[in-house]
Amino acid sequence: MSQLPTELGPSDTRPLHARIAADLREEIMSGELPPGAKLPSTVQLKARFNAANATIQKALLLLKEEGLVIGRAGAAVTVRETRQRTVRPAGSLAAAAPGGSFPWLQEAAEPGRDARSELLSVAPVRVAGDVAAALAISAGSSAMLRRQLISVDGEPAELVNSYYPMEVADGTPLAEARRIRGGTPTLLTELGHPPRLSVDRVSARIATQEQYTALRLSGDLPVLRTLRTVYDADDRPVEVTVMVKAGHLYELQYAFVPE
Repeated sequence: MSQLPTELGPSDTRPLHARIAADLREEIMSGELPPGAKLPSTVQLKARFNAANATIQKALLLLKEEGLVIGRAGAAVTVRETRQRTVRPAGSLAAAAPGGSFPWLQEAAEPGRDARSELLSVAPVRVAGDVAAALAISAGSSAMLRRQLISVDGEPAELVNSYYPMEVADGTPLAEARRIRGGTPTLLTELGHPPRLSVDRVSARIATQEQYTALRLSGDLPVLRTLRTVYDADDRPVEVTVMVKAGHLYELQYAFVPE
């Protein structure tokens, strides 16, 4: 809770309620205020931040809209039981067991939670920018796009756009508007492109209009954008996926082994 010395940079020019919400948000996301914990009372927050009651209430309203806390006026405000989910990307290349859910979907659900994948569309599109570069094709070339929305307990959690080279997808279930039995790792293996390596590039960005609407975001908090390139045994990129999730509700966990 200590304040950084002002000589490190310019002072924070955000409205006071936004600054208060930012400090409380960090304490929630770091676990200093764990799930189920009560936030300090309005009286305590007014004294801590030297702020008026209305300013404190505006800060708490931001946190409620973001899904980090619950409570009503005149009652204690508490941290939601699910404050932040941890995603372990290493499981993304695993195939589903016969009749079972995808491993990454099971992990997103966590015990007692319901995770679902909704296929939004499947169609060839022209690609550019980092997607084209990752697929190793020229800008303006076509790729097969499969768009999905992942929901947990009925709430949108992640917008997923997966792109496949046309020569890999054309005439296969990748080009069909239906779920893929066993998941794409299984299908790519059957098509002669077994996934060997997955490379992630993760960045924080402000949500686009589509992302803001699909994920039902609030305010101007950043989203986590993961650009994942999957290579086959011949080091050929066979899948590029852009995954976007609310930055304040998710964290990514990677494990490394010394080379």
